[in-house]
Amino acid sequence: MRTFSKALSAVAVAAGLSATTMTSPASAAVTIKVEQVFSQTVWEWTGYQFTCPPNQVLTGRSHYGDENAKTTYFCSRILINGLQVEVHAGDWTSPQRESKSDYSAPNDQVVVGRWHEGDENGYTRYRTAALYWSTRQIRLVDGEVSGQYTESSHTWQARAGKVMTGRTHYGDENGKTTYRSASVYFDE
Repeated sequence: MRTFSKALSAVAVAAGLSATTMTSPASAAVTIKVEQVFSQTVWEWTGYQFTCPPNQVLTGRSHYGDENAKTTYFCSRILINGLQVEVHAGDWTSPQRESKSDYSAPNDQVVVGRWHEGDENGYTRYRTAALYWSTRQIRLVDGEVSGQYTESSHTWQARAGKVMTGRTHYGDENGKTTYRSASVYFDE
């Protein structure tokens, strides 16, 4: 959990200025919580289009075996000051060959779905979303790349407060997979 704060100064209040005019660090804290609430296991090689449930984002993935094995996706909801963030999902990306896939979501967007069909010569697509709270878009900061996992034998979970923003995979089921993630940030 990350906490951020920003408050209107006493001088600005006395002068009748708006909250966007003058700010200083102080009392009103914003609490951000990323909480895993859903997982689903699918046969991905059949071309299953997995998307997290409404208002949830991807925060983990697990796969054991070759292309005929199942994949588990882990989804989380994001809460700011106890209220759920709205997730506005977009369209599916253009397909990439799985054996040479390298995907990063656009700035300030999170991955909410993955669609794969076939083996390593098949195609993978991703679905991203923008996040909103109190009608304002949420930013994603402090991006990082995971270590390498063997695709056929791994479980990856984003670190606390982070969400999935991309994935790379090279080779077949014995090839390497990495994940991109970022922290949720909202400046009140």
